[in-house]
Amino acid sequence: MIYEQQQAHRDLQDYIRCYWKLENHTNDFQAYTILPDGFFDLLICYHKTHLEEVFLTGLWDQQTKVAISPKTTIYGVQFRLFAIENIIQESISPLLNDLKPLQKSYLGLDRFNTNTDACLFDYLNQCLLACMEKQNDSDPRKRLLFNAIQQTKGNKTVEYYSQQAGWSKRQINRYFRATFGLSLKSYCSIRKGAAMFGQIRNGELFPQQGYFDQSHFIKEIKKITGFTPKVLRKNENDRFLQFSIIKRK
Repeated sequence: MIYEQQQAHRDLQDYIRCYWKLENHTNDFQAYTILPDGFFDLLICYHKTHLEEVFLTGLWDQQTKVAISPKTTIYGVQFRLFAIENIIQESISPLLNDLKPLQKSYLGLDRFNTNTDACLFDYLNQCLLACMEKQNDSDPRKRLLFNAIQQTKGNKTVEYYSQQAGWSKRQINRYFRATFGLSLKSYCSIRKGAAMFGQIRNGELFPQQGYFDQSHFIKEIKKITGFTPKVLRKNENDRFLQFSIIKRK
């Protein structure tokens, strides 16, 4: 498995965490477990140089098993939550722990000749910037809310985010459930836990912040991933994809 990632255009970085590429050059299926991390993705799947499928995923609140087909390259756009307002423009609540196929013509991908990664990522930058230019400004409370979540990595209370956005907790949770399929509190637990993956990968199994004690830390990590921090750190056979791509300190 070969994994690479690249930053999006600076004007897209409030909406896109990164572009990424995953390659399986072997003749065998490569199996992985994907853990919830608080982001959703556009998946662009090639067999050799042929565009095979395009998918939009929802958020994940549980682990899921995936198998990468032989001779397959997957390009991904990892979206932050705010992309739902200015780029995707539709609810992804039905896609919680799921994905849906899109037409290959989405963003004109069927007409794009993927000669190099840089060309594809540049093409995506152009397309997504164009999408942004066509959209009207969304409710400013949503920008305040998403900025606060991004800055704190979910490590605050719902009350805190409500105050930052000037938006009632009830209205926020109604919006989150209708748009993403889960409550803000549940999302923050996922985002906060995923922010600890790098620490766990480097063998730091004592929480630095956001958890009462180690017992609470272990319980919360297991709740969102299905595994204890020790099992995640061990990452037998590189089964946990997010841990396999984190660089050791």
